[in-house]
Amino acid sequence: RYRTPHTPFPHAQYLSNGHLVSVVTNAGGGHILAGEMALTRVRRDATCDQGSAFIYLRDVWSGEVWSAAYQPTRTEPDDYHVTFAPDRATFRRRDGTMATHLDITVSIEDNVEVRRLTVTNHGARLREIDVTSYMEVVLGTPEGDLSHPAFGKLFVETEYLAASAALMCHRRMRDPDERPLWAVHVVSLEGRSQGPVEWESDRLAFLGRGHDPSDAVAMDGRALSGTTGNVLDPILSLRQRIRVAPGSAVRLCFSTGMAADRDTALALAHKYRDPASATRA
Repeated sequence: RYRTPHTPFPHAQYLSNGHLVSVVTNAGGGHILAGEMALTRVRRDATCDQGSAFIYLRDVWSGEVWSAAYQPTRTEPDDYHVTFAPDRATFRRRDGTMATHLDITVSIEDNVEVRRLTVTNHGARLREIDVTSYMEVVLGTPEGDLSHPAFGKLFVETEYLAASAALMCHRRMRDPDERPLWAVHVVSLEGRSQGPVEWESDRLAFLGRGHDPSDAVAMDGRALSGTTGNVLDPILSLRQRIRVAPGSAVRLCFSTGMAADRDTALALAHKYRDPASATRA
């Protein structure tokens, strides 16, 4: 258990089902691997601990922004606890009257990482929160992405699945011997939503020119652009607005998986759109 989010050398937890591996640090950094392939960007840096998979929260009325872990906003919480167990990593933090509980695990049934977030309102007034995910997708080897990041990004194509409220992407094959790779990112909510799901797959549109994940322009109150297709720098980002009454809690899950073909990716999107599937994981 780690009480402080900011340490000189981050501690890491490896969650795996034998194929998919989610690496999570106590500050909320890390990445997702599937065998020798990287689903999200791998940048092993003990000093910055940047990571490539995050969840943001933004108060709709006040404009206050924070994250479910210390990364990427790096705002100091009022209370912060991280627990690494064999089957999950748990992040508990409190910011004013709002508390979040984030569980990260890897399904033993599918090649899917599940991030289950519970938002609790300990205050005396109603709160509306925009919850936004952010995944820097690679779908290639970490070495190839590190050597030629701009070139590798050109072959990733994204699309939005309205029926499942999911983003899906695949890497276009450059060689007949290449193995096809598909990734899917889906949000599920327990209870009634306060608006439609928004999505973004263009990293530049999300972060803004000259910005990084710690101060993304997408968190300034603007809606996500809904860009998909052949973007120059792909990400997977979904946003769901929730309403949390005083003394109550709302739970939602972001699931990210990898598949070898489109049909399997569609099946994962449909399955993990159901909150019961994330709970089962």
